[in-house]
Amino acid sequence: MLGGGGLVAANVYASASEGGWSGQGSGDAAGASLRSAGMATIDCPDVGARLTDVPEAARGDVDRELAQLDQQIAEAYQRLQQSADALRQDPQAADNSVMNPLKDKRTATLGRIADAIGRAGNRPDQLDALAPCTLRPAEAAPGGESAAPSQSGGGQDQGGQGQNGGTGQGGNGPVAADYADINSVQPNAPKAPPGGTFRTECGVNENGLFNSDNVIVAPGVSNGAHHFHDYVGNQSNTAFASDQDLADARTSCADQGDRSTYYWPVLRLQNGKQERDAGAPGGGTEGNAGQIVTPKEVTLTFVGSPSGKVTEMPRLLRIITGDAKAFVNGPANANASWSCTGFEDRQLKDKYPLCPSGSDVVRSFHFQSCWDGRNADSANHRTHVAFADAQGNCPEGFKAIPQLVQRIVYDVDAPSLGDGGKGTPLFAVDSFPEQQHKPVTDHGDFINVFDEGLMRTMVDCINSGRDCGPGDDGKGDGGGDDDNGNGGTAQPSEQPGGGQNTAEPSATAEPEKPAESQPEKSEQPGKPEQSARPADTAPAGQPAQSDPADAPRVDATTAPANTTKNQGGTAQRDESSAPATAAAPQVSESAPAQAAAVTTPPPANLEPQAVGNGGLAETGANLWPAALGVLLAASGLVMLLRARRLRY
Repeated sequence: MLGGGGLVAANVYASASEGGWSGQGSGDAAGASLRSAGMATIDCPDVGARLTDVPEAARGDVDRELAQLDQQIAEAYQRLQQSADALRQDPQAADNSVMNPLKDKRTATLGRIADAIGRAGNRPDQLDALAPCTLRPAEAAPGGESAAPSQSGGGQDQGGQGQNGGTGQGGNGPVAADYADINSVQPNAPKAPPGGTFRTECGVNENGLFNSDNVIVAPGVSNGAHHFHDYVGNQSNTAFASDQDLADARTSCADQGDRSTYYWPVLRLQNGKQERDAGAPGGGTEGNAGQIVTPKEVTLTFVGSPSGKVTEMPRLLRIITGDAKAFVNGPANANASWSCTGFEDRQLKDKYPLCPSGSDVVRSFHFQSCWDGRNADSANHRTHVAFADAQGNCPEGFKAIPQLVQRIVYDVDAPSLGDGGKGTPLFAVDSFPEQQHKPVTDHGDFINVFDEGLMRTMVDCINSGRDCGPGDDGKGDGGGDDDNGNGGTAQPSEQPGGGQNTAEPSATAEPEKPAESQPEKSEQPGKPEQSARPADTAPAGQPAQSDPADAPRVDATTAPANTTKNQGGTAQRDESSAPATAAAPQVSESAPAQAAAVTTPPPANLEPQAVGNGGLAETGANLWPAALGVLLAASGLVMLLRARRLRY
């Protein structure tokens, strides 16, 4: 009986003290992991960004081969992680086991790309020069990322020992140096241009539509993104959706004339829980781990040009803003901003914000607002659109179009960096594995599937200075100055996430998550009501149109700071800060570090499961010692009773 009871007690105690990241070790171990040295990353030339002239007939083959290059990097990064212990003993071994095989695979793929282009036009020379990749040690990141403070807003790193590294739940970031206290950032967001606006309300992905495809960059390729996306609007978003599929699809937008697709990498809480994609490509097998957070609010607003009128977007126009590979490519094309409600005149490019109590995390994208007048897409998905200059003028030969501004709000707490997120979990966006969940890699995608009549209404509203939205029929109120003397801005729905979702989920949409799967945030009695109105700020730090040969194709990075919880329970703002200026936030020049991936179709269901609390197999494996203990204890009791009967 004593032996059986001991087994029961020992097992229950062990189960209670288990947990940590993905069930591996205790919370203290997780903290030690976060404070450990940073990771090396594989840095390969971004071939897709260099291919600015691909014949239309060759684009399908080229896109598939480019997706193969991404897959090869993901697999090499995974091998790098798996052999980390051996490589610490002999760093040179990485050449033979990881880097040289990767170069050989890339050489063969680049040859197929050159052949495909040659069959439809002029075969490019010297593509094989892009085959070699570099293994970059964490401490050798350009700009000394792990040692230098954030350059986004002048804040200093406050992460203590945690600022120099960490592996996160997925084994590939983020690190404490990827976060910054919003109070340490100086106001840096320029004012929004005056004029009319047009808003569309498409929900917050309450349909649970996720996948790791990318129909723009890797059409026809499963897991082409190597990370999961949230989708709102068009409900037929897969890598295999044709233009006709998109045109015929249902939409989650309140105005059924908007079947456009809007998507971005999901945000996850690294809280030790696992989504159903924990063992699938694009998810846990590629370092994208933790509980997916449903946005509290999504605002989609189209604004005009400060230099004149805008023209209609062409139907099926594709735009990518930001660079999903900015950690290795550099920040030239990084274009996502991070802030906090109540502090949106302060924008971060290369850090996740640590928001005070009562303030929510805000993620925003300002898309390109100039179009070449001819093409709905381009070979590198960039050169057919451009950003306007500081005065709002488009490059020569380009036309001003309505600019999409996406604002996504999350009800998440500032993570506790000192203990590796044990007290309050880390949050980070999904990324390519080698990009290590850096905030600078954040990015957004848009495909215009507006009905032509609704697009005309949008342009008329913007050019006539009105603010329009669903149900306005183009008769929105005038775009006069607001209380601050700025041009009128769109008023989103008072309900978080926009209007009613009038579309039924498509066959590809995931079922709605149960309430318990949503991330919990501690009650904050003093929390002020957050306005749904987007900040009156213009695109912060829009990159100038750079040479396509140097342009990367994806997104962003981050760093740490002080405690962000205030006693009062309300967002505390630094009243000594200067008013918002037109200065754009600076992007840290620190170079990127990355993570690893593998490829296969995503699972059909993404409901989260707590580690150790969900699967029957796992539960049985963990509790069999307790079951054995109960059996032994029961046997002891039976033997004791029989002995007593024999005695008397």
